[in-house]
Amino acid sequence: MKVALFAVIALLVLALLVLVHRWLWIRLVRDTTRPRGTARRTGTALAFALPLLSLAALTTGRAGAPFLLQQAVAWPGYMWLAVLLYLSLAMLVAEPVRALLLRGTAPAERAPAEPAPVLVEAAPTAAAPIPTPAPAAPAGGPAPAPEPAPDGVSRRRFVARAVGGAAAAAAVGTVGYGTYGVLRGPRVKRVQVPLAKLPRAAHGFRIAVVSDIHLGPILGRAHTTRIVETVNRTQPDLIAIVGDLVDGSVHDLGSAAEPLRLLRARHGSYFVTGNHEYFSGARQWIDHVRELGLTPLENARRALPHFDLAGVNDVQGESEGHGPDFAAALGDRDRARAAVLMAHQPVVIHEAVRNGVDLQLSGHTHGGQLWPGNLLAELANPTVAGLERYGDTQLYVSRGAGAWGPPVRVGAPSDITVVELASYQS
Repeated sequence: MKVALFAVIALLVLALLVLVHRWLWIRLVRDTTRPRGTARRTGTALAFALPLLSLAALTTGRAGAPFLLQQAVAWPGYMWLAVLLYLSLAMLVAEPVRALLLRGTAPAERAPAEPAPVLVEAAPTAAAPIPTPAPAAPAGGPAPAPEPAPDGVSRRRFVARAVGGAAAAAAVGTVGYGTYGVLRGPRVKRVQVPLAKLPRAAHGFRIAVVSDIHLGPILGRAHTTRIVETVNRTQPDLIAIVGDLVDGSVHDLGSAAEPLRLLRARHGSYFVTGNHEYFSGARQWIDHVRELGLTPLENARRALPHFDLAGVNDVQGESEGHGPDFAAALGDRDRARAAVLMAHQPVVIHEAVRNGVDLQLSGHTHGGQLWPGNLLAELANPTVAGLERYGDTQLYVSRGAGAWGPPVRVGAPSDITVVELASYQS
């Protein structure tokens, strides 16, 4: 049943993409170029090549293709997806502008031909000689020179080029700025969270929350190094990596993850799985991060000096029989102590409430990553970004330190959050 539903959704998405690409080809290629010209041929070739590259970027990793091939198709394929989104939005906004500018202009195919001159017989006079009709072209000879194009045709093309150029510039500029934001690295965000059960001695305890790094064919070792340096500068007491570290195997991305070995915190660095770990070989990554000095919390708990730190597997692990187990992580603990839970997806917040968790740290949503993706993220998650309260439990959702797919963020800047715990007793 699930496979059939996925197939139907995939076909609908594919059909939509075909229609969008055809519409963009009409507006940006056909309407702006001359038939059989080089520009027309180039635009048409790109209209076929770019979506194929995007499809390759989305599928080569899951298909187990060589990592070099994944890297070769990832940049153009994923970047086109981001440009496609904002180009489509810009062209939708431009449609009424285009219609307004072309109001009163007849379509080229309906432009009337210039009427042939009418010869009228008149008596010959000295001032007005009898006009002589032009000789017809001999049979099989060259055709008469074509009439010049009506003014409406050149105006339509000019408007199409102006509107299309403006839309393309807006889309490329938006994607360029969003790419710069990802490649420069995440910024530090600081949030204070008061916990009723936290003792005075733990007031000011700092947890660096890092989520959704997404090492892969685009974001590699340099990205990890930027994150590690940023985290270490905050001098946290504890580091919590809450899933979606990678998009690929240890064989391909082990060297990209190596800088994690340099993370420094007084009470250590901890890790829980995200859904993308289960797409990439969760078991091998759990073992590998342990070798890098991180402590995986697989439905487990650590009693720290002033509160309990627990972690649960991601819900995607249910497909492998290793989903979240709140009873194992929290069932036998002393509820008089404060509990902080690491869980990749915000959707498990209701289980956290039932198990008396004081604070849940999550990621997964990317804050929507590409506006208006936040509207879709709100449909699937109780909280998209930031701090919210659910009963006696608080939920903090990070926007993440990386990006999935296109290395682009618009309206959802990447972050590393320093959560400072506060005691009511201080």
